[in-house]
Amino acid sequence: MLKIAFHPIYKHPLPEGHRFPMEKYDLLPKQLVYEGTCDEHNFFEPVQVAHEHILRCHTTEYVENLKALAIDPRAQRKTGFPLSQELVDRELIITQGTIDGCHYALDNGIAMNIAGGTHHAYTDHGEAFCLLNDQAIAARYLQANELAKKILIVDLDVHQGNGTAEIFTGDDSVFTFSMHGKANYPFRKEISDLDIALETDTGDQEYLDILKKTLPTLIKEQQPDFIFYLCGVDILASDKLGKLGCSIEGCKERDRFVLQTCFDLKIPVQCSMGGGYSPDIKVIIDAHANTFRTAQDIYF
Repeated sequence: MLKIAFHPIYKHPLPEGHRFPMEKYDLLPKQLVYEGTCDEHNFFEPVQVAHEHILRCHTTEYVENLKALAIDPRAQRKTGFPLSQELVDRELIITQGTIDGCHYALDNGIAMNIAGGTHHAYTDHGEAFCLLNDQAIAARYLQANELAKKILIVDLDVHQGNGTAEIFTGDDSVFTFSMHGKANYPFRKEISDLDIALETDTGDQEYLDILKKTLPTLIKEQQPDFIFYLCGVDILASDKLGKLGCSIEGCKERDRFVLQTCFDLKIPVQCSMGGGYSPDIKVIIDAHANTFRTAQDIYF
């Protein structure tokens, strides 16, 4: 059975007019149940992640200041969210959802998190709607508990996974692959193990050609025993914060190729949803829902 991390706290109240589409975290699970892709048994509610797991990726000072709501105003603004206890609790729960998902992926081949993909969170600070790096923390959790040795992070959000790249700099046991828009935030990129920066308006054919040439070779070279997939849908041409030119169908084919590759090679994969900022919330939900539909088709 496909297991999906979800908690009502994922939909966090934000000031009116805020550009982050927080309502998608409420609408997406409802859509998956409504259409019959999932039912209530697919979902599980995570609790807050243990302090010790976070400290494998983030500094003690940053984590303690975050939990004490003692992040200075300038650093808060950089995250894009007003800091509150509920926001911190949300981040802690999302992160545990990704860790729990790793166990389900080891059992079932795949697991999903309705939220997560917080790849702009650095060792010592947050950025761009990301406070704790869920997949980085989960990667180190797997290694610390001897559940995986070599890990591949496949980050196909439109924005480079700059925080993830920084966290794993010099760590050969975690390979970071980011395929993103060249002209997108972050404007000062970090150095992943493999970065592919795509030109503005790159469409389905070119995008998929590059991915299909790159991923199998990368897996063959790196021989990972676990994969994290960050499946942001901000590669769509309609996205307000992205500059690529992919269609809904192209985004779905991206997901199908990544998940089919993991399935065929029998490599467990944990999926966090990442970004999606199209003006029409229905487009965001449909694109994200395609990832879950595709997982069900391939694995179950």
